[in-house]
Amino acid sequence: MSKEKVQIFDTTLRDGEQVPGCKLNTKQKLVIAERLDELGVDVIEAGFPISSPGDFTSVVEIAKIVKNATVCGLTRAVKKDIEVAAEALKFAKRPRIHTGIGTSDSHITHKFKATREEIIERAVSAVAYARTFVDDVEFYAEDAGRTDNEFLAQVCEAVVAAGATVLNIPDTTGYCLPEEYGAKIKYLRDNVKGIEKATLSCHCHNDLGLATANSIAGVINGARQIECTINGIGERAGNTSLEEVVMILRQHPTLDLDTNINSRLLYSTSRMVSESMGMPVQPNKAIVGANAFAHSSGIHQDGVIKNRETYEIIDPADVGVTESAIVLTARSGRAALAYRAKKVGYELTKLQLDVVYQEFLKFADRKKEVIDQDIHEIMHVCKITEARAV
Repeated sequence: MSKEKVQIFDTTLRDGEQVPGCKLNTKQKLVIAERLDELGVDVIEAGFPISSPGDFTSVVEIAKIVKNATVCGLTRAVKKDIEVAAEALKFAKRPRIHTGIGTSDSHITHKFKATREEIIERAVSAVAYARTFVDDVEFYAEDAGRTDNEFLAQVCEAVVAAGATVLNIPDTTGYCLPEEYGAKIKYLRDNVKGIEKATLSCHCHNDLGLATANSIAGVINGARQIECTINGIGERAGNTSLEEVVMILRQHPTLDLDTNINSRLLYSTSRMVSESMGMPVQPNKAIVGANAFAHSSGIHQDGVIKNRETYEIIDPADVGVTESAIVLTARSGRAALAYRAKKVGYELTKLQLDVVYQEFLKFADRKKEVIDQDIHEIMHVCKITEARAV
């Protein structure tokens, strides 16, 4: 039986680009958009067309080149925003307008100085107007994470009746716990009349480090779209990481959920976005960090050398990484040293390894990491020559 699909909505080019210093020009955005399409994302949020002439142009050009994915433009619940987005998306094969408004009491009182009734009216008006331009309209209830569930359900029911095809339930401030966020999605599934006409979507921020966990809780409870970015980049502490949710769903078959993502392109896509935006990926970043498949502890190295699955739940090749890295440090054991020595041409006997290991420890105590050149130097000190060319 085939697994149920979770749609991947990538907002690297919109929410991801809101990181200070990560502004991209149109040419750079086009390169990334083409890669996202190749990667297999279902929706590319190309930008916020009314925000600037440059953003408008980028959305227009992305809409022209994307072959498979839906191309989406963000708006506020403002007629002019919606008109400009519709114009920017006119060349898209599958256009989507993403419109919405804040629904939490904090936003209603302090941001809009309005009433709950007025917010529902504005939300319905925006969705209905967007539907006059496109058939696919996503509604976002900004700060849904801190919105009372009963009122949130009223808003969702009203916008579905007005024609919304997707309901975005953002944890805008990254405040929710996974159990709370999952329960919110379940409440909407159980209490919104007409919910079967729309797709529930998770859009989680990482302020407390819970964006990925919240998104997974959301899909477990019935959401079928996750909004995310490459490398988890985005406002403040970032967004849900695309590569993390994709591989979590793939590594947990009991969830019976999967995506259309070609995971073998994840690592190269991560590098592309990192280099284009000048936003380094932290070495310990899950899935795509430099250390994600690197082992320096002797116990771990021995296990991985004997059988990769002892310490790796993902085959590096599945995400586009060539192989696991055995990093030589003072914590490394004989097995790791023999493994790396063999890689550079030295087939050591047990007696030779005992001698070489003592010299290796002297190097390792002086350096953070022992590299291939150091291995050759250690062998020279121990008067061992290469057994064969590798």
